[in-house]
Amino acid sequence: MKKLIFLMLLAGMSAIPAAAQKFAFVDTEYILNKIPAYKSAQGQLDKMSADWQKEIEGQYAEVEKLFKNYQAEKVMLSEEMRKKREDEIVKKEQAAKEIQQKYFGPEGELTKKQQELVKPIQDEVYRAVKELAVEGGYAAIFDTASDASVLYASPKQDRSDEVLEKMGYKN
Repeated sequence: MKKLIFLMLLAGMSAIPAAAQKFAFVDTEYILNKIPAYKSAQGQLDKMSADWQKEIEGQYAEVEKLFKNYQAEKVMLSEEMRKKREDEIVKKEQAAKEIQQKYFGPEGELTKKQQELVKPIQDEVYRAVKELAVEGGYAAIFDTASDASVLYASPKQDRSDEVLEKMGYKN
C-alpha cells in the first residue's frame, strides 16, 4: 500500500515542470538513533518487553508442566478428576494468553508505553522535517528508513543532519 501511494505521488509530481520540483530524503532511523532520549526510551521498552516475556514464558511453562503431569497420570484418574485437571490446564493457559494480550496486544501496556515515551520524540522529528520542507521549498521529503522503496538516494540530498540541527542536536 505504501509503495502504491509512493508511486502515485511520484507519478503525480512528474506532471509538474522539472525546474519546480525539489526533493530530498531523510533517514528517520538514523535521526532517532542520534537522539539520546530515544535511545533511553527504547532501552526502557526493551527491558519491559523482556521482563514481560519472561513472565509469560513462565506461565506457559507451568501450563506445559501441568499438561505433562496430566498425560502421565491420566489413566489413573477418574472421569471427574480428568475433567477437573483439564479445566485447570485450560484456565491456566487462558490466563497466560490474557496476560500476553494485556502486555503485547494492540492496546496493551507496551503500545501505551511506546505512545508515552517514543511518540513525542517522533512527533518532534516530523515537525522538524516539515519545517525543513517548508523552508527549503521541497515538494517532497522521503524517508529511506520506511517501507517505500527508494532505489537510489544521493547523499547530497540527505537532509537528516539538518533535521537533527533543527531539533537542537549536533552531529
